[in-house]
Amino acid sequence: MDLTTTYLGMTLKNPLVVSPSPISEHVDSIKKLEDAGAGAIVLHSLFEEQISFLSQELNANLQQGDYSFAEALTYFPDLEDYKMGPEGYLGHVRQAKAAVDIPVIGSLNGVSTGGWVEYAKEIQQAGADAIELNVYYVPTNPAMTGGQVENMYIDLVRAVKANVTIPVAVKIGPFFSSLSNMAVKLSDAGADALVMFNRFYQPDIDLAKLEVKPDLVLSGSNQLRLRLRWVAILYGKIAADLAITGGVHTPEDVIKSMMAGANVAMTTSALLKNGIGHLTVLRDGVAKWMEENDYESIQQMRGAMSQKNCPEPAAFERANYMKILTEYAAETLHG
Repeated sequence: MDLTTTYLGMTLKNPLVVSPSPISEHVDSIKKLEDAGAGAIVLHSLFEEQISFLSQELNANLQQGDYSFAEALTYFPDLEDYKMGPEGYLGHVRQAKAAVDIPVIGSLNGVSTGGWVEYAKEIQQAGADAIELNVYYVPTNPAMTGGQVENMYIDLVRAVKANVTIPVAVKIGPFFSSLSNMAVKLSDAGADALVMFNRFYQPDIDLAKLEVKPDLVLSGSNQLRLRLRWVAILYGKIAADLAITGGVHTPEDVIKSMMAGANVAMTTSALLKNGIGHLTVLRDGVAKWMEENDYESIQQMRGAMSQKNCPEPAAFERANYMKILTEYAAETLHG
């Protein structure tokens, strides 16, 4: 079976891409990921706050008495010790590139076009094959309009693209009033791929301590459906590549991602649950299914069940909702 796919202008040996996580913090683990069958690896993220904390601009602001950002930093862990600082991250990119033959993608997590854009250039110079912009932003200011949020994303993409020559992927959330239109705008702004979707982690409330506490719940296959729906809708309508992240746990999840129209399927939670060797299970499972169902290549199946190619495109829209409600009501009344 031909498992190769294209993503960000690169040919990958298969569509399995490891998304950012603590797994990629160590070079030994990155080697194991390649050996287990990863087609590419997105390194853990360098956070904007890490860069801002060390920047001269922040120091100048603090000296002028602007304490708003300083107060915000108190909510973060010790940023000087967090994973690795900006310089350590660049060194990690170099080491990872020297250790493996598969593409290594750097990750920047932030929201502004400030000093971290310069680090996009430095990540490129360190040898990264591409950059993923993990735009993790929840607009909480009631005065901020949807248009302002969209422009912030678009300005960020344009700024990074103006400073690097390697491909740039943009990881976004699903919470835009017109996601299709936003996807077109990001593609037109220069995004070489859209990674769908960010998982915005929901904090819990500790009733014993009466405080908000972080809570990380790993994804499950049930979270794949939202990604499948939007990739299936966007397939063939934008120039940017499409990546699914969140909910990829089984070979069937990978196959569904390809059928919807994704170039690659990204996974992390499945590896945290099952170990790095689970990549081999995913790869071999996909190959087995392709053989059993007479598919010779990933390219042959890609987009086969997208809205563009689906014999019933309304299944991705309102008609499907009505159909499900009707069938469920019938089962409840007569079953």
